[in-house]
Amino acid sequence: MAQAAAVAKPPTPPRRRRASATPRRLPYLLIAPAALLMLGFIAYPVLSVFYYSLQDYNPTKPWRNGFAGFDNFTRIFTEDPLFWDTLVFSAKWVFVEVGLQLLFGLALALIVNQTFVGRALGRALVFSPWAVSGVLTSAIWVLLYNSQTGITRYLADMGIGDYGVSWLSDTSTVFPAVVVADLWRGVPFFAILILADLQSVSRDLYEAAEVDGASRFKQFLHITLPHLKDAIILSTLLRAVWEFNNVDLLYTLTGGGPAGETTTLPLYIANTSVDAHDFGYASALTTVAFVILLFCSMVYLRLSKFGGEK
Repeated sequence: MAQAAAVAKPPTPPRRRRASATPRRLPYLLIAPAALLMLGFIAYPVLSVFYYSLQDYNPTKPWRNGFAGFDNFTRIFTEDPLFWDTLVFSAKWVFVEVGLQLLFGLALALIVNQTFVGRALGRALVFSPWAVSGVLTSAIWVLLYNSQTGITRYLADMGIGDYGVSWLSDTSTVFPAVVVADLWRGVPFFAILILADLQSVSRDLYEAAEVDGASRFKQFLHITLPHLKDAIILSTLLRAVWEFNNVDLLYTLTGGGPAGETTTLPLYIANTSVDAHDFGYASALTTVAFVILLFCSMVYLRLSKFGGEK
């Protein structure tokens, strides 16, 4: 019996149960329907634009439709001066608008971040233009710039300027006029994002800086701005893309005029597709605009070191 017990096999250890893969896959399964839906809404239009950019497609001239290869792109860079004119104006528009919106948005955020009587009302007034739709914003400024009932009429009543002057029809005043109109809508975007980041700055940093004798300007330069770095980079990038693609405001206020002075590249694309029905060439223009935006965004994020040390 002792020998039998000695040679008996040791008990088999219990088998480990394999962890089920379902819990790990469950989050992906839950978001799969929404992801597929978004992919369909995004991928199909993008791929369609790439496809039609290689085609001659004009519904009003079906006998000319067919594969064009890279002819549309050759036409853009060698035969279309409007492309370069609208691209230069788009760059000017984005630089001026984003720069001024950032400057005024930062100033407003710093003001409404202070403690004062009526701060809640002040914040509501600052942020309210962002809640107004683009179409309604355009309608408001069309009425304000009306030569018979708008700003110029009241200025003429006070002896400033002449009656019947239209700032949107004069090449010397149309750019500042549309810039002011878009500033009214765009400044709250920067103010909202910057204010949200300002409220996360620890007051201990400012108190320590005051003890060390740092002035308000030095506190802003060495504490506030470094903390706002990522918020400023992200907000300027998003706003630059939106301003580049701005169509509704400029189309409603000026239609790209006078004499094409306010025609951006997206507005030129809209006119080419909707008015001229040249969807193949418009798709090629859209593809070029997409590549330009993608390249500029990557370079901007690279140079600004977004997400790096503050």
